[in-house]
Amino acid sequence: MTNSIRPSLSGSLLAKGEPFDVVIANAGVMATPFGHTADGFETQFGTNHLGHFVLVNRIASLIRAGGRLINLSSAGHRFSNVDLQDPNFERTAYEPFIAYGRSKTANILFAVAFDKRHRNRGVRAAAVHPGGIRTELGRHMDASQVQKLLDRINQELAQSGKGPFQWKTIPQGAATSVWAAVVASADEVGGQYCENCHVSNAVPDQETLTAGSEGVRRYALDPNNAEVLWKKSEEMVGETV
Repeated sequence: MTNSIRPSLSGSLLAKGEPFDVVIANAGVMATPFGHTADGFETQFGTNHLGHFVLVNRIASLIRAGGRLINLSSAGHRFSNVDLQDPNFERTAYEPFIAYGRSKTANILFAVAFDKRHRNRGVRAAAVHPGGIRTELGRHMDASQVQKLLDRINQELAQSGKGPFQWKTIPQGAATSVWAAVVASADEVGGQYCENCHVSNAVPDQETLTAGSEGVRRYALDPNNAEVLWKKSEEMVGETV
């Protein structure tokens, strides 16, 4: 072996120069114990948002005209707006799902801002909620925590006259990503939040949303909020896009 530094993924992709039709930013963690990434960011915000922010922006020139960026978000964005005064929980008590909510809101806002910057060259971006799926995403929750969450969800569903919660299969969970990436029209999904294979309606931030209901918080689609997050993200990662 030589002592040369291994090139980054983005550097390798740029050197290869092959264009992308679609980039789906799917990597993520949920409800992790408090911790930090190798770069010193709170684990969920660093993994779910900042990692995608850096990689996608570095390879944005490879997304061909007519291509799309799809950010995997979640209904969990309802837990919290982003907190750009204290993104690493240095002054506020850490709550796993609040941190998750911040990162998932950031995924939506990143799509809003990226879409604004690239639509003129025919590249659009959208965020999607895949739904509840049994994957390793929940590996930081034990069985009792999962059951407690399901009990609360089913109670809310029953109160609203709906049937019990049903897990989606992995193909069902992937359907909205595929729909937003290659089926829906660009103008329909650009800068939007999608779930169950359609664009979701924005709902007031203070409106109570029951489990299983659809809707995206307005703060997650706010263009000013998206711009502030973009600038803060640049500051945090030390890269100006």
